[in-house]
Parts: sequence; structure tokens; C-alpha cells
Amino acid sequence: MRSIAPSTRLAAGRRTPRRRRAGRLLTVTVLVAASVVVTAAAASAETTHVIALADSVDEVLTNIRNWIMGILALLATVFLTIGGVRYVLAGGDPSEVEKAKQSFKSAGFGYGLAALAPLVVEILKGIVGA
Repeated sequence: MRSIAPSTRLAAGRRTPRRRRAGRLLTVTVLVAASVVVTAAAASAETTHVIALADSVDEVLTNIRNWIMGILALLATVFLTIGGVRYVLAGGDPSEVEKAKQSFKSAGFGYGLAALAPLVVEILKGIVGA
């Protein structure tokens, strides 16, 4: 009867201690990043009573561009962080390295789209006629 190595005797669905630590670290990192974003937004909030005040369509489209760029840059930064954490914790596992590389590619696409947001707004201005 052959002896099976202890590392291969894990039941299906059970995680190794290294993967469990990596999962916990990733969860903690995401929670810390989310709390920083939420606290920073709450700390810089000013009380104003203006509901909506836009002088022109151009100003509205500029605000839309700024929001799009901010959201895309934020998501790209999250993907970049996740990719970095995955790469560091991969430990030579080729599948984890590939997942990290895919996260890096997604971050690059996000930053590229954020850079192209002004072009999208110019196209919208042409369509609207502003």
C-alpha cells in the first residue's frame, strides 16, 4: 500500500494554511481600504444646501467626466492592489501568478479608460451640441 504525502491528503474543499492566511490577508486589506475611503469621504464632506446648480450642459458633462475618471481610477487602483497582494502571496503557484497578472491587466485597462474619459465627454458634447 502506498503512502500518501500529508499535503495531498486534504479533503476536497479544504484549504491549506497558506491559502487560508492569504485569503484572510486579502479580506483585511480590502476592508481597510474600504474603511479608509469611507472615512475620507465622510471627513471631507461639507454641508451645503444646493441641490443642483449647473449653468450649462458643458458644466454637467465636465462633472460627469470627473466622476467617471474618479470611479475608473478607484477601481483600477483596487485591481492593482489585489493583483499585487496575489502576486506576493502566490508563493510560486503558477495559477495564482496568472490570476495576479490578470488583475494587473484589468488595472491597466481601468487606467486606460480613465485616461480616455475626456474623449468620451467630447463625443457627448458633439452629440448634444454643447
